[in-house]
This record gives sequence, structure tokens and C-alpha cells, in this order.
Amino acid sequence: MAGVIRRLDETVVNRIAAGEVIQRPANAVKEMLENCLDAKSTNIQVTVKDGGLKLIQIQDNGTGIRKEDMEIVCERFTTSKLQTFEDLTAISTYGFRGEALASVSHVAHVTITTKTADAKCAYRASYSDGKLKGPPKPCAGNQGTQILVEDLFYNVSTRRKALKSPSDEYARIVEVVSRYAIHNSGKSFSVKKQGETVADVRTLPNASTVDNIRGVFGNAVSRELIEVGCEDQKLAYKMKGYISNANYSVKKCILILFINHRLVESSALKKAIETVYAAYLPKNSHPFLYLSLEIAPHNVDVNVHPTKHEVHFLHEDSVIESVQKHIESKLLGSNSSRTYFTQTLLPGLSVSGSSEVKSSSATAESAERVYAHQMVRTDCRAQKLDAFLQPKEKLPPEPEPACPGSREPVAESSQPMCACKDDVDDADMLEALAEQEAEVSKEDKESSSQTQEVQRKRPRKEQQQQQQQEEQEELTAAATPKRRVIKLNSVKELRAEINENTHKGLQEMLQSHSFVGCVNPQWTLIQHHTKLYLLNTTKLSQELFYQILIYDFGNFGVLRLSAPAPIYDLAMLALDSEESGWTEEDGPKEGLAQYIVDFLKKKAEMLEDYFSMEIDQDGNLTGLPLLLDKYIPIMEGLPMFILRLATEVNWDNEKECFRGFSKECSSFYSIRKQYVLETKPEEEQDAEVNSWRWKVEHIIFKAFRCLFSPPKHFSEDGTVLQIANLPDLYKVFERC
Repeated sequence: MAGVIRRLDETVVNRIAAGEVIQRPANAVKEMLENCLDAKSTNIQVTVKDGGLKLIQIQDNGTGIRKEDMEIVCERFTTSKLQTFEDLTAISTYGFRGEALASVSHVAHVTITTKTADAKCAYRASYSDGKLKGPPKPCAGNQGTQILVEDLFYNVSTRRKALKSPSDEYARIVEVVSRYAIHNSGKSFSVKKQGETVADVRTLPNASTVDNIRGVFGNAVSRELIEVGCEDQKLAYKMKGYISNANYSVKKCILILFINHRLVESSALKKAIETVYAAYLPKNSHPFLYLSLEIAPHNVDVNVHPTKHEVHFLHEDSVIESVQKHIESKLLGSNSSRTYFTQTLLPGLSVSGSSEVKSSSATAESAERVYAHQMVRTDCRAQKLDAFLQPKEKLPPEPEPACPGSREPVAESSQPMCACKDDVDDADMLEALAEQEAEVSKEDKESSSQTQEVQRKRPRKEQQQQQQQEEQEELTAAATPKRRVIKLNSVKELRAEINENTHKGLQEMLQSHSFVGCVNPQWTLIQHHTKLYLLNTTKLSQELFYQILIYDFGNFGVLRLSAPAPIYDLAMLALDSEESGWTEEDGPKEGLAQYIVDFLKKKAEMLEDYFSMEIDQDGNLTGLPLLLDKYIPIMEGLPMFILRLATEVNWDNEKECFRGFSKECSSFYSIRKQYVLETKPEEEQDAEVNSWRWKVEHIIFKAFRCLFSPPKHFSEDGTVLQIANLPDLYKVFERC
């Protein structure tokens, strides 16, 4: 019997169509990112929970949506990009079908908050199955649009089950945002997990394309890039971008391809380019490429795929051949110098080794010769000075009595910089290096499992699981408040001061430096190009934490103490120290300490709301702001921090109050030599003692690469000192 043909219900049709457009959370993010860019946004922030299945929030500062359009904004085939089919031949925007928001609303709960430039207030509305749930409600908001997508695929259980793990889906979202960030230099992008204080990808509005590539893929790629660009009037296309030279290769080809500013894939172009690189790269290694093609709109058909990740264009074979020839010519011209990385040989062996060997090729005789004094011989992947220090046998750490406030004492010491003996043979050195690597790996593992009383920031879980774990283990965790937008003029002015005072040269140096080693808690060595620098870690870390306090104002996690720390006791400890400068003329210490308790209790609500510093009704300190993941300040400086909060901060003026608190708090969080216990070379050391070195290298200097805008006066006040450069050293030794 023949089957009966029926007209499908509209809800079923819409869900089928939505499943084609929104195949996974990354597709939803891509569609909404393109809407943000179409709205002329310059700042786009993406927040994700559970790989996008639980929550996706995208906020921009674009033109916004008119209140009159909010009723139909989530219906299918509603768009402001075109009116007739012929408009497709000259389309210059990302969107044109009007299906993105409609598709999302059919498989998720959507809430839109938007404000146009001429509107008196923002409006918020919720949508389900493409329809408005209720009339838009007025609310507070900045210009632009915030789209909140919750419970993606809640009504398509098979699709939800077919998706991979939340971490894999989040990685796909980060990849999409990263690629749009690289292509749209001059616009700020950030993507992070909900509750995290540091973004996984963050680009600055004044960053170049190379800066964005460095921020996403690292220095190893950015320093080996070749700029490409060509134009063909006959084929009506332009091409620009960056490709890796013959010194760089990866296991899998990375091709970031934009055609008419649309992120697409082209297997034919990818295969043609890899054919060129096959003559230059080792077997089973591939290049990195970022290419942007602009083809005449009337030659491109953008409506050939539901997710728009493919396009067709006229003269495709000819355009690909032209691009292939241009890339080949660029690679041929850059082949005058090749870099080979070899294993570094240990002292005492008969053959001397070098970390890099550069040889000139005869294929391009006109190329500029690279002299020995211009070669940069360090690499971020190479071993550091610590590898040459002989480790001591470690003894189990002795238990120490707890400080006031039941905080676990922070044990610091410095690893001796000259512990190597002159008569160390090869076998001992190999064993020392093996032990050093074992110590580093062990320290990394222990950093996540140590049961310190002040816990480090841990991965976010469901709220119920988090509360249950706290009750069971009686441990504390960093609180993760939902991020909010700060509109205080005083905070905006403080941020503007930081931007205006940024030294671009120092910023570039810190972003692409090679870490050499710690001299002591106050001074650190880094290398940039052919120059060696000595940096004041104390001043740099203090400025870093100050900027974090200003930029993340009101959005901090919490480091909670396992037991409340009485502010009275902390104030008495501070007044007893010489650093406080207390004299008998100031009055009895007890009275001053009680005044500090009463004063800070009055400010407790403001401190908790803006800075996540928690003080209970009994005058006890229970929590401190979490500024960087895995970073806990040295608690020996806490008493003076409490004292200076009450005596050195101007609490009467809003802007000066925020500035003063941030200065004092950043001073407390910074690496300060007087609070770090350095051991003598002959004393035994353990991983706990050396924790300050790990913090400096893996937390502080890592944050300098992406979160720091060094002020101009650092280049003049001795904070950054150049102590050597390779060309001058060659001149010195040539005289000997």
C-alpha cells in the first residue's frame, strides 16, 4: 500500500531546519559572532558554560536592535541585509537568510537585551520556537546587544547525546572565536568559561593581525611568518595574509581562510598549497596559513551550504593556481636562511653543540646575510638556567605552627644560582637534569592536589555539587559570581589612564620574551631578540595586579580562609612591626586596632561587592579577591595590608578610593623580597620552598604576555634594565 504524503507540522519543519544550521554549539557562536560584526561591533565578549550546551552569552557594543523589530527578530527569513534575491549578487554582510536567531530559538531558550544609540533605555525579551514570549520590557543596559542562549538542544535529545564532551565543544568555540579575532584586527574579542577570571582568548582593539596570531598560536608561529599579498584584475580578486616559512611546521595543516570576510573551507586550495610546501618541509609536517581573499561579489555564490562554511566562485581553478604561484614565489625568496634545532650537548663532551644552526642557501644569493652577532640563540622551548643547577636531596617538610587567622604559613626560599660544582661529570649531570624534570612535573601535579587551608581556584561545577563538596570536605573555593558590566565613570577613567600611559615597546617585549630565570624574588632575567634584560619583578607584578583590579572591577572570585582571621589581631601584628611607624603619640595600639576593626566593618558591604573582600559581623576577615588562577598572595604581608587599608586609602572620594585600594591590594599581592624566605645553598630544598619561583615563571610572567600594559615610566625608573646585547658583546671579545 502506498504511503500517505502529509504536510509536516510547522514546528517539525522549523526544528529540522534549525538542525541543519545549528549543528553544534560552535555553529551557534559563529552565527551570532557574524551578527555582531554586521552590527559594526568593536568589542565582542563570549561566555560559555558546559561547552555551550548549558549557556552561551555573547555581548557586543554594536548598533543594537530597534524595539519595533524585537517582535520578529527570531522569526525565520527576517533580515535587514537584503530585500530581493538579486541582492545576493552584491551581498557584503555575513548574514542574509534571517535564519540564525530563528534556528537557535527553535532548539534553545533565547533572551535578547538590546539598546540602540537613540533609545532612552535597553529592552529585554525572551523567545521560544521563534516567537516572542511576552512584550519587551525596559531595563538598564549599554549600547549594543546581549544574546543569552540557554539549554541548547534541550528538545533534540539525540543531537545532544551525539555531541562530544563539553571540553571538546568548548575547544571548537575557542577555535571559531580565535579565527574571527585574527581576521578582524582592530576589534576586541574575548572568550572564556563562565566564572573564570581570565579569558582563554583575548585580543586588544589596537592589536595587529600578527599580534593576534601570536596571542592565539604563540611566538613559535608569529616569528616565522611571511606576509603575502597579490591582486589579479583579470580574475577580479585580491589576496592578503600571512604564511609560515620553511623553518616552521606542525603535524596538521592550519589553514585560516576567509573569502569576502567569511570563514570558509576549501579542500582544493588547501591541497594546492600543501603541494607547494612539500618541497620545503619534512615529510608528514605541514604549514600554518592565514589567507583573506576578496573576490568580486557577483562572482561568488554564498548560498550553497546551510552553515555557509563553503562558497563557490567563478574561475575557481584559475584563482587557486594564481594563489599557489604567489605563495611558491614567496617561499622561494625566503629560503636563504634555514634554522635547524639540535639537541643541546652537556658540558664535558668532546663535541660542542649549539641550540640553533643557521646556514645560508645558494638559492638566493642576493638575500641579506645573517652574521653571528645578530643570531638569536634562545628559544622558549629550550631549557632554562634551572636545568644546570644541581638539586639537593629533599627531606620531608617539617610542620609549622599556624599564623593568626589559622592561615597556613607560606614557605618560600630561593634556589641557589651557583650550586653547580666544577668537577661534575657527565653521569651526574644527566642524573641532575632527570631529577630536575621530575621535580617540575611533580610540582605541577602537587599544585592541583595540595590541601592548603586557603584553596586555589578549582574548575567550575554545578552549584549543587560545589556546595556538597564544600560541606563534605570542609574546604573553601573561589566564588564565581556572574560577570557584570561596570558603568562607574571613576572606573572608566582609571582604565583610560592605563591605556593612555601604555609603553608599546615594553608591551611588545613582554608579549614575546623568552624567560631566562629568577635572580632573586625582586629581579628576573628575560631575553628579547639579541638583548638580555633585568626586570624588577616586584614593581611589574604590583602594576599587573593593579591593572587586573581595575579591569576586572566587581568581577572577582574569592579566596576564602579556612578559619576567619580576626582583623583586630592582624592590626595588632602590624602595629607591633617597625614598618607601621607607630609611636606613643599615636595613642594606644589597642584603641587603634579597634578603630580599624570598626572602620573596615562599615566598609564591608562595599568591599565585598566591588573587590570580593569579605568581612563578617564579628570583625573577621573571611575572604580575599582571586586575581589570577593558582596564585595565592604571601600571607606574611596581610597585617600591613589591613593597617594601610584603614590609614592610607582616601575613602571620601570615589575615584581616589578605588585607586588607593587597588594600589594597596596590588602591593600585598605582588612578589616582595622581604616576605620571601630565601635559603642558603647548603640548605635542603623542596618543591614547597621553591613555589615562589614557579609563581613568577608560570603565573606572573605568563600573565605579562596577554594581560599587561606596562606604563611608560618603567622604561626610565630602572624597572626594566638592559644589561647586555649580543652585538656589543662581540665587540668586547674582538678586542681580547
